[in-house]
Amino acid sequence: MAGNTFGTLLKITTFGESHGRSVGVVIDGFPSDIAIDLTKIQDALDRRRPGQSPITTQRKESDQIEVLSGIFEGKTTGMPITLAVFNHDAKSKDYSHIKDAFRPSHADFTYHAKYGHRDYRGGGRSSARETLARVAAGALVAQWLAPKGISIQAYVNQIGHIAVSQPYTNLDLSLTEKNIVRCPDPSLAQKMIHLVKETKKKGDSVGGMITCIIKGLPAGLGEPVFDKLHAELGKATLSINACKGFDYGSGFDAASMYGTQHNDEFVPNKPTPTTKTNFSGGIQGGISNGMDIYFRASFKPVATIMHDQNSVDKLGNPIIVKGKGRHDPCVVPRAVPIVEAMAWLVIGDFWLRNQ
Repeated sequence: MAGNTFGTLLKITTFGESHGRSVGVVIDGFPSDIAIDLTKIQDALDRRRPGQSPITTQRKESDQIEVLSGIFEGKTTGMPITLAVFNHDAKSKDYSHIKDAFRPSHADFTYHAKYGHRDYRGGGRSSARETLARVAAGALVAQWLAPKGISIQAYVNQIGHIAVSQPYTNLDLSLTEKNIVRCPDPSLAQKMIHLVKETKKKGDSVGGMITCIIKGLPAGLGEPVFDKLHAELGKATLSINACKGFDYGSGFDAASMYGTQHNDEFVPNKPTPTTKTNFSGGIQGGISNGMDIYFRASFKPVATIMHDQNSVDKLGNPIIVKGKGRHDPCVVPRAVPIVEAMAWLVIGDFWLRNQ
């Protein structure tokens, strides 16, 4: 099965299924002699884990990280690092009713078409449970690069029709983790929570959007033509389950602007100039320019809903798919640490390329 590895010099390969023995990641190319605090990896996983609030899936997994290789006496050795989490609350019988069914907007049909045999328990490899491996790897990179003055923070800026209208520069991002939807606007956060709870009561799901900001990145990271920094950030973000869209800087809003509005004028600032505005989103020509990098990621409503839906089975017969199991009514709050992790992995890879 191809497509399980991400990165060029800093590579991760994730493994495991939603209801398998474990889910984990092998990180290759990570620098040696880097002090690692496992509690920080666990903290990152706790922000992603299921059952953390009334608006998430109630699957009870502690997601306790285990180091299988590559870290000795609290430091990386330069060898492949293997991190794993073992599953404990998998209820595979909850999925026996869809063994031969193709659930609407799920990966059931496409996995069947490609592989002919699939693990239907909780979506198997297509489950978002795989993303815990990315979060663990991203937490490693954060411990390596954060001391260099780099920070990455994401927050929820929209759920359904409720959206934060202010730019991130006007928000107090320290408030992001103060509520269960991870929105730094306290008033809108409460409205978002109410919307998700009401959606859950109806057996439905709702989508949303995440904004991510990368600060402290020096100018010069990124490669010309095909390996542009924003292209790699886009690929990394769009590889996250349920992500449907990505834009950075002015993004799609640039389509309605004039060049006289959009161009970022340079301001003298030795040794590296800054820009008066930042519609470029900190990236020009696919290379970082030293300004904040910011991007948005939109997420669809979770495909599993508690309603009967028309579909077909693997033989092409019409069936009714029953809504069962434990699922998030809105995936967006739990996706915040995943977006951050993928950004860390991209920055870590480009950091090594520059060296």
